[in-house]
Amino acid sequence: MSKVSTDALVLGAGPGALAIAAALAQEGLKVEALANHDPHIPWPYTYGIWGDEVDQLGLDHLLEHRWKNTVSYFGQGSADANDKANAPTEHHCDYGLFDKIRLQSYWLNQCSNASVIWHLGTADKLSTSQRISTVTTIEGDKFQARIVIDATGYKPVFLKNRDMGPIAVQTCYGIVGRFNSPPVKTGEFILMDYRCDHLSEEEKDEPPTFLYAMDMGGGKYFLEETSLGLAPPLKLETLQKRLDLRLRNKKIEITELIHEENGLYLPMNLSLPDLNQPILGFGGSAAMVHPASGYMVGSLLRRAPILAKAVAEKIKDKNASPAIIAKSGWKVLWPKELRRKQALYQFGLEKLMRFKDPQLRAFFQGFFDLPTDQWYGFLTNTLSLEELVKAMWDMFKKAPWSVRIGLMGMQGRELKLLWDFLKPLR
Repeated sequence: MSKVSTDALVLGAGPGALAIAAALAQEGLKVEALANHDPHIPWPYTYGIWGDEVDQLGLDHLLEHRWKNTVSYFGQGSADANDKANAPTEHHCDYGLFDKIRLQSYWLNQCSNASVIWHLGTADKLSTSQRISTVTTIEGDKFQARIVIDATGYKPVFLKNRDMGPIAVQTCYGIVGRFNSPPVKTGEFILMDYRCDHLSEEEKDEPPTFLYAMDMGGGKYFLEETSLGLAPPLKLETLQKRLDLRLRNKKIEITELIHEENGLYLPMNLSLPDLNQPILGFGGSAAMVHPASGYMVGSLLRRAPILAKAVAEKIKDKNASPAIIAKSGWKVLWPKELRRKQALYQFGLEKLMRFKDPQLRAFFQGFFDLPTDQWYGFLTNTLSLEELVKAMWDMFKKAPWSVRIGLMGMQGRELKLLWDFLKPLR
């Protein structure tokens, strides 16, 4: 049995854990990390980000691919392909895909340069006193720290989240491969392709899905069938079947399957953590996934330094308890404005989950007709609260009545979420 005392103990080895461990160490704190697997093991999933977002962070060099031709499709499909409604919606914004290994190495190198110490083990118990927190592993090791940050993902080990009912989950089934004919135009990135001419009339009445796709160069393409968010989630078998139908409808066959991304479950409307607990969270465990888009990496990169600075400042007080340090951290990670915005985003998701295919296509057509700074700021969570409310109101005013009626109906947790917007949880 070993015992280690440090300033901050980070739990986890995913993007959230690496981001906050690196940021804390760069603030001059003594940081240790505990994970049940080697943090150098490559991550299984892909991570995208808008070009302007990564440019503002000065991290364009971490991208594997970058596209200028970024589009979405919200028409019904090729049956009336000459119809203006089936023309692509052009986004006029670059989109990038991270080089997963490079992004992971970026944070690991920061951790290494700042002497972050990694431990292998499975966290099991947490005890907190006035001066220190102690984590005990299943293996019997003990680690002591002034503050513990639980970054173990969507099912955190210790972090307590409020119960808000069923979790809406984004599910995806994706492949990287080569095909007998191009499934995507040369140099094209498709954010959303809701065309549904490959489905039967019966299937069109089922929950809609869209294709997220890109030309990766060298004859390789990434295709991912995606369900925006449902509770209960859409089955992966359904997503795989729909991707197969899309390809068959265009007489496209896979000639080489390079990679299969099978089993991405992304909780979209996790409730905020209890902001009064004596530990902190970061990443998926702290509900940092954008409820409307599913994006998180940009938020990790922007918010990790802010949280780390607040924690480092409070740790200077040798008498500050874990509870006081955590309170300071929660205050900057989830300030009142962000909590109110989160309620609005979840309110919107609650609506979209009930939209039928025609409503959803009409909604997104209108959404991307908003000025670029509005829809871009909405998807990246960079609008102020006032700007977010204006964007949502502008969207409502220009939406067709089929969409307005869907937005006005109160069938689930909408009233509760509106109350959270007016009186955000503490």
